[in-house]
Amino acid sequence: MIEMQSEVQQIHIENENNIQLFIKREDLIHPFISGNKYRKLKYNLLEAKKLEHDVVLTFGGAFSNHIAATALASKEMGFKTIGVIRGDELVSKIDENPTLSFAKENGMQFHFVSRDDYRKKSSEIFLNELKKRFDNFYLIPEGGTNQLAVKGCEEILTSEDSNYDYICTCVGTGGTISGLINSSFEGQKILGFPALKGNFLNKEISNFATKKNWKLITDYHFGGYAKINPELVTFINDFKSKYSIPLDPIYTGKMLFGLFDMISKGRFKPNTKILLIHTGGLQGISGMNERLKSKSMPLIKV
Repeated sequence: MIEMQSEVQQIHIENENNIQLFIKREDLIHPFISGNKYRKLKYNLLEAKKLEHDVVLTFGGAFSNHIAATALASKEMGFKTIGVIRGDELVSKIDENPTLSFAKENGMQFHFVSRDDYRKKSSEIFLNELKKRFDNFYLIPEGGTNQLAVKGCEEILTSEDSNYDYICTCVGTGGTISGLINSSFEGQKILGFPALKGNFLNKEISNFATKKNWKLITDYHFGGYAKINPELVTFINDFKSKYSIPLDPIYTGKMLFGLFDMISKGRFKPNTKILLIHTGGLQGISGMNERLKSKSMPLIKV
């Protein structure tokens, strides 16, 4: 995989407390395998190569950034890929779906399962059935989060990031924030903005995190995973117009919306320096726009 260097940009905002806001453009480290997906896949694919696997199998939904990134990254490293996809109704809609069609173009073979069966994806019975069907494969969990993924995400922060008071990231499966917690510097606090409802992520993160300097901000999920409304679309479009930085609607858009709201409400001490992690995910915009169009809602500018 070709790795490019992420850059840090300042986001100039007007506020009474002189909050200084910066964003680390992890979305720029690879044109397609961007942000935290690159970080999570890096050591997993190296491990698969070390163990002499030919096939990588993973899980995801119809617009999964992880599915798209795994297909291309694995192809570049010489692996075949199998995507276990949530929703058997999607079998006939591959070519209509930008994420699945991209994965297909990059060699991914699909195994569609019902939503009920998909909930069993971590069970021994379900995994044994996959092993019988697909023989010997290297397994990467949904969202890519495991110990090797956390190791990759620990490389997001460098010594140049030690002067920030807060590090903020969006949260899906907990791998990225766990890596940031582990590599954070003395005195820093890590804030995570979950895209999903529920408190289960606290346990997941605690399984990987080696420090206690973190907190989840659960007020900005907009109803849950992949849920969105016109207010969020307007914010994402305005942000891009003002700062020339695209945001995805599932993760980074919600994080920025939440952070701007917290700053406006005086939730940070004066002169606080905050670093946001842009985790990529921009490939999902086209799929979300199809959904917005079907509901006659405003579209996200690309």
